[in-house]
Amino acid sequence: MTSMKTLMPVEYYRLPFCKPVDGVKLENENLGEFLAGDRIENSPYELYMKTDMYCQQLCISNAGRGEKDGISNNKMVRAIRKQYQNNWIVDNLPAAGRISSKADPVYFQGFPVGFVSGDDGKSYINNHVNIEIEYHQASTEVDKFRIVKFIVEPLSIHHEYQGTGDLDDDDTSSSGDESTPKKKKDIVEILNPIASCKSGNKNTHTVESMVYNGHHDYQVASGDVLFTYDVTWTENKNLHWGSRWDVYLNMNGTAKPTVHWYAILESLIIVIVLSAMISAILVRNLRRDFSRYNKLATDEEKSEDLEEFGWKLLHADVFRPPAYPMMIAIATGTGVQISCMTLITVIFSAVGFIHPSNRGALLMAILLLYVLMGSVNGYITARLYKTFKGKAWQRATTTTALAFPGICFAVFFAMNILALTQHSTDAVPFTSILLLLVLWFGISTPLVFLGSYFGYKQDAIEFPVNTSNIPRQIPDQPWFMTTTFALIVGGVLPFGSSFVELYFIMSSVW
Repeated sequence: MTSMKTLMPVEYYRLPFCKPVDGVKLENENLGEFLAGDRIENSPYELYMKTDMYCQQLCISNAGRGEKDGISNNKMVRAIRKQYQNNWIVDNLPAAGRISSKADPVYFQGFPVGFVSGDDGKSYINNHVNIEIEYHQASTEVDKFRIVKFIVEPLSIHHEYQGTGDLDDDDTSSSGDESTPKKKKDIVEILNPIASCKSGNKNTHTVESMVYNGHHDYQVASGDVLFTYDVTWTENKNLHWGSRWDVYLNMNGTAKPTVHWYAILESLIIVIVLSAMISAILVRNLRRDFSRYNKLATDEEKSEDLEEFGWKLLHADVFRPPAYPMMIAIATGTGVQISCMTLITVIFSAVGFIHPSNRGALLMAILLLYVLMGSVNGYITARLYKTFKGKAWQRATTTTALAFPGICFAVFFAMNILALTQHSTDAVPFTSILLLLVLWFGISTPLVFLGSYFGYKQDAIEFPVNTSNIPRQIPDQPWFMTTTFALIVGGVLPFGSSFVELYFIMSSVW
């Protein structure tokens, strides 16, 4: 379960939901899924291909004590007030929660555990779900079908019932064929059934109007709760297999394309305006300098050396080695490493090698490409450090291999400890942490040293202008030309041109 309010995913069965008869089992997952906080577990809900179900009773679970002032809320109420969402999977398709009507639906990832009423301020649980699955016939095989859409519509229904909710083994029977649904008796008798929950109903599915017509209350998130569900199968011949992820990627148009176009237009305007301003200033200064140096000198000017002016004042200091050559060399090499990783990841995603259906594939690709690009980092750092006439080659190479990954790992480890204290699924197992260390010290670090070896073998980069022995003194600058102010302004402008698209990118990754 995930929440946009706390950003701390938790396990589904941490709340008192119905559990499978055979117990909860964790599916095998890759490193990318663990790093993303995904934990895939089995479910008690039974689905059978092309078989509709009507108000199927699942179980009765105790949600905990009721809401009262001065008493801590139960787990279910806390999850509802923190806006946690359930995330289900059928045939590797995530559940798309639907709100509004079928005529004008709005989809979002997952569906809410419950809601807080605006009338009385109490928390109510969504104890009924309408599971809608769309499928089409497989083109290559006969009597084979593919699921192309998975939608969940959550509802809150207060079921009044009588019975204990116990279900004996004798109450279920099977024809022996796994594709044939088991005939399961109702575990309790509902005293106030809606139309779809009436005994003998086999053709009426639960709809919102049945529940919210004034005759049924919401189910409060406390006490014993009866969970029910409907299953609807619909054939969709127009939805192709390659387009089955579209509703999950764009949420059926919830994020309007105009938002992206406005963001792109805003970015272009900012870039064009800034480029025009800088170009105008540079052209103006260059024209002034050229006119000064190209004009005919008078006799008095010939008798005296023409004083250098404008850009020529800096020509002997442009390529002077920085005060901290190792730091800038390492930062440049790390930046090239991240840029190469990003570029290759985008290319692989564009050609279809990295698809959302492959869970954890994106994080795995980013991690492996970063590790493999360690050789590029080592080469660029060594070549640049040699150009700056650095002497501590071994220390520069070691720092390159350990500095940036070490900072990232330290932050990751601290966040992992925090996730452990909060019992969040974001907490990465110890074995996965060992695997990360193996990738770091077993692959990335040797590649950095290998790239550094070839980088130091190359000649230093030759600059077109010689550097003077004595650096020119920089006069005192006004406050708006200080380093701190320049860093702030220099970071705000690029961020302002990309923050909208950055929001959508981070939302999809998260």
